[in-house]
Amino acid sequence: MHPDIHLALHHARATELRAEAGAQGPVRTRPIHRLRARLGWTLVEVGLRLATRPGTAAAAH
Repeated sequence: MHPDIHLALHHARATELRAEAGAQGPVRTRPIHRLRARLGWTLVEVGLRLATRPGTAAAAH
């Protein structure tokens, strides 16, 4: 499969998903979902910082 075809398929699917999302109307995010997302990204950030600290096994690779 040619890379451009693969990209075209992704763009087509993204267009379909945007159309479906637009048809459903705006999504109201509950505060608990925002809190979970924020906590999740904070944990990712902490993990990345720990993994790239000098002297750690992950930073040596």
